[in-house]
Order: sequence, then C-alpha cells, then structure tokens
Amino acid sequence: MKAVGYKENLPIEDENALQDIELNKPKATGKDILVEIKAISVNPADYKVRANMPVQGDEWKVIGWDATGIVTAIGENVTLFNVGDEVWYAGDFTRQGSYAQYQVVDERIVGKKPSSLSYAEAAALPLTTLTAYEMLFDRLQVSKDDANKSILIIGAAGGVGSIMVQLAKKLTKLNIIATASREETTDWLKELGADTVINHRNKLSEEFEKYSLPAPEYVVSLNGTEQHIDEIVKLIKPQGKFGFIDDPKVLNVMPFKGKAVSTHIELMFTRAMFQTEDMIEQHNILNKVSQLIDNGTIRTTLGENFGTINAENLRKAHAFLETGNAKGKIVLEGFLM
Repeated sequence: MKAVGYKENLPIEDENALQDIELNKPKATGKDILVEIKAISVNPADYKVRANMPVQGDEWKVIGWDATGIVTAIGENVTLFNVGDEVWYAGDFTRQGSYAQYQVVDERIVGKKPSSLSYAEAAALPLTTLTAYEMLFDRLQVSKDDANKSILIIGAAGGVGSIMVQLAKKLTKLNIIATASREETTDWLKELGADTVINHRNKLSEEFEKYSLPAPEYVVSLNGTEQHIDEIVKLIKPQGKFGFIDDPKVLNVMPFKGKAVSTHIELMFTRAMFQTEDMIEQHNILNKVSQLIDNGTIRTTLGENFGTINAENLRKAHAFLETGNAKGKIVLEGFLM
C-alpha cells in the first residue's frame, strides 16, 4: 500500500521530512478493524511528532491522527462495525497513523461517519471533536444547564477551538468568550456561535474591561498558555476551572491557589494509550457528534483542502500549520493509484 512516512526528525523544508513510501497492508485481528482511508486532516500533533519523535530501528514512522474511510475487514472480536461501514476516527498515538491507504484501528475509538458530510468534510473533525468534548464535559465537567456562567476559549479559531465553540453553544447555556487576532478569524468565530470575540494580542484583562465582560468560571487555553497564564490567573473567577491542551515548557499553577482554581490537562490519546476502562467513550462521543452534524446542529470545521494524500502536499500542510495562521482544519483526500 501507499503511505507517507519519515525516518529522521527534519525541518519541514527538507524533502526527506516526509516521504512517499510503500508498506505491507496491515491485517485486522481482535477488536481491530481495517479501514481503507479516503481522507485525512493534519493537526499540531502531526508536526510535533514529526519534528521530535525519533524512529526506532530502521522502520518507517507513519503519523496522522484523523481519518475517514470504509471498513474492509474486521477482527474476530469486533462487534460494533461491519465490512462496508463508513467510519471516522482519530486513532491511537502508539500505532501507525493515517497517512496511508489502509490502517488498523481499535473499534472502541471509531464512530460512524456523518452521512451528510463528504469524506473530506468529516476528516476535519475527529481529533479536535474528541479533544474539545473531553475537555468540556470530562475534564471541566461543564454543566449543560447552567445559564449564568461564562467560558473563555483562548486561541479559538483553530481546529479544536472551532468545534469547542460550537459544542459549547449548542450543548450548554454558557456565555462564550473566544479569542482571535485577525478580522477573518474573528468573523469565523462569530459565525460558529461565539458571543464575544476579543483580541489575544492585547492583554486579556484589558479586553475584558473594554467589553465589560464577567469573570469566567471556565478558561480553556488552546495555545500560548505560557504567554497568557498571568492574565488567566487575574481573570478567572474564584473556584473556577482552568484547562489547557498545549505544551508549555513550565507551568506554575501555584498562583491559582488563592482562588482555589482547579487545573485540567486534556489529551485525547490517553484512553487508547492506556486502554482505559472507559475507552469506548470515544466511540460514543463520535457517534453522538455524528448525529449532531446530520441533524444540522454542528458544522464541519474544514478550512482548506490541500489535495491528494502524498508527501509533497503533506509537507505543504505541515509548513502552513506551523505558521499558526490556519483557520479551521486542513484536509487531504485520496491517493493517486
């Protein structure tokens, strides 16, 4: 099968950073399903792993953690899917990824693809949907019925923020305050349901004062956490909840002690990595959001389509994602035979 992989941690400008390769098609056993991949999307996790995770031995490393496709074979213990089902998923950090024509994945982290979306439109969503949903409802334990609280989402115009704003708008009664820095991304967030959009290039406390905004009970930082942490401490309501998903080198949580603020980290790979007892919750979340999409409640966050799945186009996608200027998600679809 065709695939895209790497053997060395190289800057994306190097043509060997991602290469077109041929690998043996994997086989589905146990709870695994074999998926013929139709479309994928790229995430910050992709370029972070490509640049920093060494390859063991002489094997090719195939990354990618968003895919849509068709089930072509099932393991002997599979009960949730049949051959021919259209599926979507974010995969498992410990296994080969979705930059390939075929991939095996545990059925418990796979959902039924929304029937109203194309493969490319659906591929934009799994990883970011799981991250946003788990952060809101598993980590922060946001109440779906509380109409008198606010959430601040920092760096909200990217993939995770784009779906988090929608989930918060459609599934809760929270007042949604989102941050962006460009007119284009500000308009995007307002379209998705943000009640107020403020500029994170300014001091957040000054933006809150400018718009007469209430202290948020919940704050989620999607990027730039180190840069914004002092302002978050200043703004968050006493006994509030703070969550982040990025990778600050150092994060001192002691300034939160005075306000008794709880701190939460979200990593959507955790359930699959550790085979947790509630691993099937990712199957349930993806199916739930699939229904929300098909009934018109949630929309795709596809930003740009970079064309066929190959090394050249994936290098371009990584390079653009590394600029931090992406709006929504970058997708690629199909392999040239």
